[in-house]
Amino acid sequence: MTKKKVAIIGAGQVAEKVHISYYRTREEIDLVAAVSPNFERVKAFAERNGIPNYYTNEDDMYITEKPDIVSICTPNKFHYENVIKALENGCDVICEKPPAISAEEASEMKRVAEKNKCLLTYDFHHRFADDVKLLKEKVLDGVLGDIYVVKVKALRRCGIPGWGTFTNKEVQGGGPLIDLGIHMLDAALYVMDFPKVESVTAKMFQKIGTKKSHGTLGEWNPDKFGVEDSLFGFIELEGGRLIQIETSFALNMKETSIMNVEFFGDQAGATLFPAQIYKDEKGELVSLLNREEADPERHQKSMAAFVDKCLGEDVMVANAEQGYIIQRLVEALYQSAEKGERISL
Repeated sequence: MTKKKVAIIGAGQVAEKVHISYYRTREEIDLVAAVSPNFERVKAFAERNGIPNYYTNEDDMYITEKPDIVSICTPNKFHYENVIKALENGCDVICEKPPAISAEEASEMKRVAEKNKCLLTYDFHHRFADDVKLLKEKVLDGVLGDIYVVKVKALRRCGIPGWGTFTNKEVQGGGPLIDLGIHMLDAALYVMDFPKVESVTAKMFQKIGTKKSHGTLGEWNPDKFGVEDSLFGFIELEGGRLIQIETSFALNMKETSIMNVEFFGDQAGATLFPAQIYKDEKGELVSLLNREEADPERHQKSMAAFVDKCLGEDVMVANAEQGYIIQRLVEALYQSAEKGERISL
């Protein structure tokens, strides 16, 4: 059996705990190289994970290793350049979210993937949960009827990441919207089969991150906190339907965190994690579906779908076109919040 050669770009937590961890389970995969600009870090990373070759320059890696598949696990700012280079070297690519910093970059990434006939996918792993698959089937069957309002929530009470570059706007492109909200937004749009967006309005705040320095996810420097600590918006869809989105790294709320989507239809309502469907009958709540726990294997299933797609199977992936749609929507929400005006799409 000829194995697919895989290279990892980036030597952080997600590369190790998600990508490498999954690739190790597939006999069709041969992990051949890791790339990161810091020599000592990439050397330790490669040795720790049993990867035979490591590089500080991706050009050298492509010339020497000629990989078939590349995982992009760098900070957001560097997604674009790394994805483009991988595609131009004829590789199939899975890139961590978000696709890029701007919609223009995401559009170009899609174009280059098509030009080179390469697979480009994004690790929007929440859509791979069994809960999402089940609820999407129910929606297609008309169980909820006409879904006219959706609430997307990606909220943390005090979960500003105390590591990496999450509070650096130049490197990350933003805060909780582009880091957390983008995941739940993708899951919601996937369930709804990506309806046409007409306009967005949003408002963001920086009220807590610049005043505190400790939270549930470590410590940060409030003087260098450059992203929003919360953003709230409305997304108007074709046909008068509405998505309300709420995101935060820090917000004085009761719960520690909320990552969920609610759907309101004229026949029934639903939540996504775990998948539950319910409706009212004569003033009484009636359950139509009641999963007690949400699927915890989402990341593994996302990686499995990507590998299977690379091997020629006809499976669902978060593709380049959908990545562009999500990126454009996130960009519009930030533009609305920054300009204080409605943005038409």
